Amino acid sequence: MASTLIRNADIVVTMDAKRRELAGASVLVEDGVIAAIGDGPYLADRVIDARGCVVTPGLVNTHHHLYQTMTRAVPGGQDALLFGWLQTLYPIWARMGPEHMLVSAQVGLAELALSGCTLTSDHLYLFPNGSRLDDTIVAAQSIGLRLHATRGAMSIGESDGGLPPDSLVEDEAAILTDSIRLVDTYHNAADGAMLRIGLAPCSPFSVSRELMRDAALLARDKGVMLHTHLAENDEDIAYSLEKFGCRPGQYAEDLGWTGSDVWHAHCVKLDISEIDLFARTGTGVAHCPCSNCRLGSGIAPVRAMRDAGVNVGLGVDGSASNDAGDVLSEARQALLLQRVQNGADAISAREVLEIATLGGARVLGRPDLGSLEIGKRGDIAIWDSQHLGAAGAWDAVAALILCPPKGVRDLLVEGQIVVEGGVLARLDTRRLIARQNQLAAGLV
Repeated sequence: MASTLIRNADIVVTMDAKRRELAGASVLVEDGVIAAIGDGPYLADRVIDARGCVVTPGLVNTHHHLYQTMTRAVPGGQDALLFGWLQTLYPIWARMGPEHMLVSAQVGLAELALSGCTLTSDHLYLFPNGSRLDDTIVAAQSIGLRLHATRGAMSIGESDGGLPPDSLVEDEAAILTDSIRLVDTYHNAADGAMLRIGLAPCSPFSVSRELMRDAALLARDKGVMLHTHLAENDEDIAYSLEKFGCRPGQYAEDLGWTGSDVWHAHCVKLDISEIDLFARTGTGVAHCPCSNCRLGSGIAPVRAMRDAGVNVGLGVDGSASNDAGDVLSEARQALLLQRVQNGADAISAREVLEIATLGGARVLGRPDLGSLEIGKRGDIAIWDSQHLGAAGAWDAVAALILCPPKGVRDLLVEGQIVVEGGVLARLDTRRLIARQNQLAAGLV
């Protein structure tokens, strides 16, 4: 039985039911599972000294488009709202192929790992030139992160009144067939799963009502989760009212898209009745504050959602609308926006850290993750609190959010080292960057 001991941490942030923070504590992981937390002494095959560090559960990212790391800071899309931004980027994405998808996903996953993330979802909804969701799955295996890969889709092109170009849409029967293939091939429902599959038609403005309904039926039959974009900005609301005669929350409810097995990205424009609907049904939300700022979408009502009992996690969203994939930066931005909207006492640093860990695990249906407790999986982030940006900080836990974000020192997933000393353990970052830049240059 392989074992790892994280020893003598300044503070261990457990995120357990009492939200305990243990000074001078150690964490023992055996065969991928947390076996002990406390003073010890414990014996292990490998020992990691965490003096001068804060130890937290691994961060969880609930919404990403990993393929988009290939198209950051694209001229023409830098100053556009959502729909204009998409129309700028669709033709570029249409030229991508399997290697673009693989390398772009590796870059995005590496960036997440270095920001302390141990579990991420991914929403891939276009498959040009032979690309498949399998490309992203291979990328996650090469980095060592847990992945909740969602099979997205677009089926209504411009000629039928949709937003995407016709070249990027798929036949709906083929979408459902490939969804079945992916679930049957890859989905693992067990505790400790490194890979799960979800079904994720892209958005109300790119698929039919029939596909939304069929995807929900298929997901329930297969026992997998559902994911899509919802109520992202004013354009989104206007489209829903014009095309469907109702607000996005009603649209989702009518088609079976509420429940504890569903999470929606953004939800910037949910109203009070929709927040209540999500709370009553256990529907989750992926809050993407940096992307919402970048695209001018607005400030999501996170305080109201949390107060109502909605499960909320953080999402970095695609790197073409965020230009970064750093979960800790996302947490800081979430705190700042809620305070801008609701006052300086609206949300604390510790509550935001909870959203980034336990909150995300709940949204993705992972009770085996999100906190450091005996029996939970060994997904652990170790943060050096002795760096320049935290010098003078009186509260090392709050400093993770309030002070300038710094990359994780060490990261364990299922007790295995993914980041060590601020460096990826499994891939040569320099080679990866070089190949990404080559492929991106070919798309220009």
